Order: sequence, then structure tokens, then C-alpha cells
Amino acid sequence: MTPIYLDYQATTPLAPEARAAMEPWLDEKFGNPHSPHRMGREAKAAVAVARDQLSSLLGLRQGHVVFTSGATEAANLALKGAAWAAPAARRKIVTLATEHACVLDTVLWLGSHGFEAEVLPVGREGLVDLDSVRQSVDDRTAIVAAMLVNNEIGVIQPVAEIGRIAREAGALFFCDAVQGLGRTALPDADLIAVSAHKLFGPKGIGALWVRDGVALEPLMHGGAQEAGIRSGTLSSALCSGFGAAAALAQKRYDQDAAHIDRLWSLGTAKLRGWTINGSTEHRYRGNLNVRADGLDAARLISDVRTVAFSAGSACASGSGRPSHVLKAIDLSDAEARSSIRLGFGRYTTEDELDRALDLVLEAAAAQGLKAA
Repeated sequence: MTPIYLDYQATTPLAPEARAAMEPWLDEKFGNPHSPHRMGREAKAAVAVARDQLSSLLGLRQGHVVFTSGATEAANLALKGAAWAAPAARRKIVTLATEHACVLDTVLWLGSHGFEAEVLPVGREGLVDLDSVRQSVDDRTAIVAAMLVNNEIGVIQPVAEIGRIAREAGALFFCDAVQGLGRTALPDADLIAVSAHKLFGPKGIGALWVRDGVALEPLMHGGAQEAGIRSGTLSSALCSGFGAAAALAQKRYDQDAAHIDRLWSLGTAKLRGWTINGSTEHRYRGNLNVRADGLDAARLISDVRTVAFSAGSACASGSGRPSHVLKAIDLSDAEARSSIRLGFGRYTTEDELDRALDLVLEAAAAQGLKAA
């Protein structure tokens, strides 16, 4: 029996349209898009179409898309590339405590290699205090990094304001928009990381949008593909799948948003009495991160095997440590261990969500929870 899938923040199902777009480039059209012959030119044209489709969804001008192996590489390229290219007087990088590990770990790595890393705290609702951003960002700052939609608690940061603060100080603004692409408005940033598999596209491909004029040192050297800053042979199949997923997200934007709102209303009604982690006002509603006092989230996941959901970020699962995001919003270890993340989206039906939550509530009640 296939589980009811409620882990959309970890990954999303592959859209049929994306699969169909990929298939020709996996079979007879297998040419290298960097080769000069006909098959290579056809593959190159497919990559160009995909780049245009993604650029259209991004909706940003005066910049270009650089394809990468995923958002982790895109974030590393943005942060390390911009830091290494920054003027000698700008050696400071400012970010938030609730960022994805690919950003936090990269910033901290740079902090141990000659840069100053400053990680700003967030409040109980998961939002950064803009005054603390203003106090931290100065004329020594090279990069300010802030996530659009948090992957664990769904909170939407005030990225437009953060970006303005960065620009006023002469710093670059990098935004991890992986969870927000195709779901909410993107900020006016200098560098934006996105991923295909969080948008109903294939795994193994992401992209970095780079504003014109932003200098980046490459992470990898070789053939100087992708505007000279990202070497390596592109997969026309993966690019085509990403492009098709982006085009579909743009077409279905309003429809998907309305569906998410219905699912959110159903979910919050069923889980009345549970506490929502993070802001409910500034939030992407496809992420329902909740807790109940005394709940053993790990046991709950084990007991409800016909539903796929998470006790935290999939990227940190198995570590045995409480989520750094839940700790950053001042949850105790016990509160963090009593939290679950339910992620739903385009292909989740209301009936599926209803049945899944009944199973969750039944298993929670078996633990003696009054909230259930």
C-alpha cells in the first residue's frame, strides 16, 4: 500500500508533464548540449528552452540562470563565489539562525577561512527583527543571506526589507527561494537559489539566478560552461524536466494556491488544540508544523506507517539532535521532540489529508494525548 504522502518540503512528486519533457532526452536525443554537431545543437536548444521557462517563472530582469546540480551547490556557489570575489574591505557575511544547513554551514565555513560570520537570532514566531539586521549590516558586509520560505516551519521572512538593507549598505543579497519558487513572490535579490525537485521536477538539478554585474568566483574549474562560473556537462533531460515543471507552476499558480488554502483550513481544523510552530500570518500554508505536549514524534511516525510525514527537516533526520530551526524559535528539547511537519501540495487530495490526520490523531491518542 502506497503511503499518503505529506512530506512536500522534503521533495515533491514528479509532475507527469516534467517526466514527458525529459523522456526524449533520455532516449534517442542523448547528445551532449556542448557538442557542435546536430544532436548537440538540439540538446543545447532544449537547455535554452528550459532556461527561458525557469527565467519566466522567476520573473526577474537583468540577470541570468546558471544550472547547477541542486540548491546546495547553488547556495555554495553564491556564498563562496561572492565572498571570494568581494573587495578586501568587505569580509563580513550576515545570515539567520533558521537558514537551511547548506547556507548556515557554508557561512560558518567561510567564517573559519578569513571571513566574519554573523548569525542573527529570530523571535518565537521565526521572524528576524529588522532592527537587528540594520545594526549588523554595515560597510564591511559582503553578503546578506536570508531564506524566503523556511523549509521546516514555513515562515516567510521579510526578504524585501532585508534586501533593501543589504543594498543600502553596498552588500549583496542572497536568497534561498527553494521552498518559495512558484508559491509566493520572489524578492529583488542579487543571487537566488532554487531547486527542481521541490517544484515537481526531477532530483539532481537546481539553479542560481545571478543579477547582471555580480561577480562570482567559480567553485569548479573545467570547461567553463554556464557563463564561465559553473563547469560540467549539463543534462538536457534534467534541464527539460526543470523547465517543464517551472512552466507548469506558472500556469497553475492561482489554482495551486487555492488548493493549498483549502488543505490548510482542513488541517488546522482537524488539529485544533495542537500548537502551530512559527508565524501563522507570515507563512506558506503548505507547511503545517505542529506540536502537542507530551507527544513522542518519533514513535508517532513509526506507528503511522501508512502516512509519510516528518519530525523535522529531512536534511537533518537521523542525527538524534533537535531541529536547529525549532531550537532557534526557543522551543525546548521536549517541545521540539513533540513536533511534526505535515507538508502537502498539488497532488494531495482533501480526502487523503483527512484520512491521514485521522490516523495521526488516533496514534496520538494512543499515547494518551488530550490534545488529540
